[in-house]
Amino acid sequence: MSTLVFDIEVAGFPWEEVDEITRGYLTEREHDPKKRESVPERTALYPGLGKIIAIALWSVEADRGLLLLEGEQEGDVETEWEKVPGSKIFRGDERAVLEMFWNKVGPGPGGGRAPRLVSYNGRGYDGPMLMVRSAQLDLRPSRNLLPYRYSLKEHCDLLDALSFFGATRSRYSLDYWCRRFDIESPKGSIDGSQVGRAYREGRIEDIGEYCLRDVRATGRLFERLEETILPVL
Repeated sequence: MSTLVFDIEVAGFPWEEVDEITRGYLTEREHDPKKRESVPERTALYPGLGKIIAIALWSVEADRGLLLLEGEQEGDVETEWEKVPGSKIFRGDERAVLEMFWNKVGPGPGGGRAPRLVSYNGRGYDGPMLMVRSAQLDLRPSRNLLPYRYSLKEHCDLLDALSFFGATRSRYSLDYWCRRFDIESPKGSIDGSQVGRAYREGRIEDIGEYCLRDVRATGRLFERLEETILPVL
């Protein structure tokens, strides 16, 4: 079975474009005053309130990446991308990006076996966002990104693995674990909290590069855990 790491970046809808009832609902849900004040800046965290602008994939076996990025579509063409060595890029609108993603992660031709998926918090964020947003665009997912909760066979979420399915008191970032295992950190000119601003500034390629470096680092971390912690979980 091949192994495919995935990660997404989402641009939240502007707060003023969210309907009044939803704005009130999301604000009232937050009892902490500081969190309540920041709700308008965090629409990308709520399912259905953002569009997926980048999806990065990394093949562990081939050690190669593919970036699916919002941009002018050039047909079903994947071209080499010099920003991250060993990677290609596909550009298209959101629907085309999602269609390409589901094609890559679904069963192969003739019903062949789908790749094993690897993520970092893919069960808590990326998977639900991808499935909900696809449904909003009337796209049918090619597979369930959230299979049986306590199995790492189909979708190995490394955040689950390194928190031992929630048994530890704290959960740590991908950057933290990369540093613990001497893996090059994906941190660069932007991080996840800055994606919305970078998108509004037109820095779409910076977002794509950040996303692709994230999956490469996640793939490296998976390789360190594949023969150590993962087999006993």
